[in-house]
Amino acid sequence: MLRWTRAWRLPHAGLGFSSPSFTRVPVTPSSSRGRGGAEPRPLPLSYRLLDGDAALPAVVFLHGLFGSKTNFNSIAKALAQQTGRRVLTVDARNHGDSPHSLDMSYEIMSQDLQDLLPQLGLVPCVIVGHSMGGKTAMLLALQRPELVERLIAVDISPVETTGVSNFATYVTAMRTINIPDELPRSRARKLADEQLSSVVQDMAVRQFLLTNLVEVDGRFVWRVNLDALTQHLDKILAFPQRQESYLGPTLFLCGGNSQFVHPSHHPEIMRLFPRAQMQTVPNAGHWIHADRPQDFIAAIRGFLV
Repeated sequence: MLRWTRAWRLPHAGLGFSSPSFTRVPVTPSSSRGRGGAEPRPLPLSYRLLDGDAALPAVVFLHGLFGSKTNFNSIAKALAQQTGRRVLTVDARNHGDSPHSLDMSYEIMSQDLQDLLPQLGLVPCVIVGHSMGGKTAMLLALQRPELVERLIAVDISPVETTGVSNFATYVTAMRTINIPDELPRSRARKLADEQLSSVVQDMAVRQFLLTNLVEVDGRFVWRVNLDALTQHLDKILAFPQRQESYLGPTLFLCGGNSQFVHPSHHPEIMRLFPRAQMQTVPNAGHWIHADRPQDFIAAIRGFLV
């Protein structure tokens, strides 16, 4: 049975509308920094937990940039039913229903999980991270290996990914969307799709980005914090330099049609993750879980055995 154990949603008043005539989709510019430039603090992330056998390591899903915990709804449900394990899906900071903050780095996203997972009694656990979530998962395993029973990095490497991604283009396109107030939802989404289409030609990618368009008090806003993503996109596309290794079982699951994991990355992968296995899902792009969900589940199940 699906069990919500904590749900954080941004208050409508926190969306920072500047005037009734402001029609560009606004975002939340709040920050978790304290007075005097204090270190960033962990945020109480929004999550969904499916019950299962507490004697087995739980499976934790971390989404990629522009994603949310709902990306894994059907997969999480199927995996919980098929394995009997607890399955957790999490919204990263500045995504989904989690709080917004101008602090955005893999170090602080790892810290968010170091705060959350022990609270839920889910350590050590199996971490499955896609893209940005995969980099967060890798850093968590390197920093706190005792929290990670095994690791699955989905179509991502512990290296800079600037050359193979269009994420900067997506952020720019999303920031230019202009939607009049009080439009019906169907019309607003159609208008946003039309405006995005001049920059983002792939319909599937546009539909994915549009999952972030939500209505608040008659106005359509991006629930993803574009201010923070714009400010820290270079950090998100990079990966922190690390010297330690994670010695637990590790799977790098790659899309057969994706260029995100290149053979030139393998030496760095093996340096940081000496027990890494490489597996390719045929006919899948970067979003393997969307393109080939059954193959994705089968790969995870095979690695859990």
